[in-house]
Amino acid sequence: MRPLVNKIKPTKGFSAVLHAGLVLLLPILLFILARLGDQFIAVSFGLVLLSKWRMFAVRPRFWAAIIRANSIDMLVGASTVVFLQHSAGSFWLQLFWAAAYAGWLLLLKPRAGLLMISIQAFVGQLVGFMALFLALPNAAMAWLVVLSGLICFVSARHFFDAFEEPYSKMLAYLWAYFGAALVWVMSHWLLFYGVVSQPTLILTTVGYGLAALYYFDHSGKLSTLLRRQFVFIMIAIILVIITFSDWGDKVV
Repeated sequence: MRPLVNKIKPTKGFSAVLHAGLVLLLPILLFILARLGDQFIAVSFGLVLLSKWRMFAVRPRFWAAIIRANSIDMLVGASTVVFLQHSAGSFWLQLFWAAAYAGWLLLLKPRAGLLMISIQAFVGQLVGFMALFLALPNAAMAWLVVLSGLICFVSARHFFDAFEEPYSKMLAYLWAYFGAALVWVMSHWLLFYGVVSQPTLILTTVGYGLAALYYFDHSGKLSTLLRRQFVFIMIAIILVIITFSDWGDKVV
């Protein structure tokens, strides 16, 4: 059975063009507000939240489930606002982030299927951590730990729910705990490689590797050789990060 959303969402003709135009309106407005200056950042976050007004058009008892289902989209939208504000000195970089967000809204977010939902979860966690450490590099450790755990939980729950995993909630909590604990340890040595922080790089590497192993195992394609390759790549990347990092007690 085709999902209801496919029946009401226009797929061709003038209605499809109009729908795409309305979707593109949000990244265009965020780009304009970012060009106007930092004083409009609260308005930008408000627009991202306002774009999800339909979440609250149902009975309150459904709000928790609907918010969880839309959390990845809100995370990507909020992260885009951070990227736009952080790139205030470059017109073309801001245009890139606005175009990337438009691509998320039009191409990736509407897609279904295990692979596409897995990619959505991966993108959500990656941009969420990038935005977190760009926006709050000097924040109190407690805030970094709590927000890191929340990003990990939201991403993991989005991923596991697609597979109808019976222990999705427990696995999401475990990943959230791991992410929060890692950030708690590494916040003493918060290093950046360009715009990517060290915790972001490690959590992305480990998260991608574990998610790929789970995906291939679920599809019956996980061989012993493939499992060893993923484990080797994860360990190699982490060893490179640990070996070539400056482990002084500072924020770089």
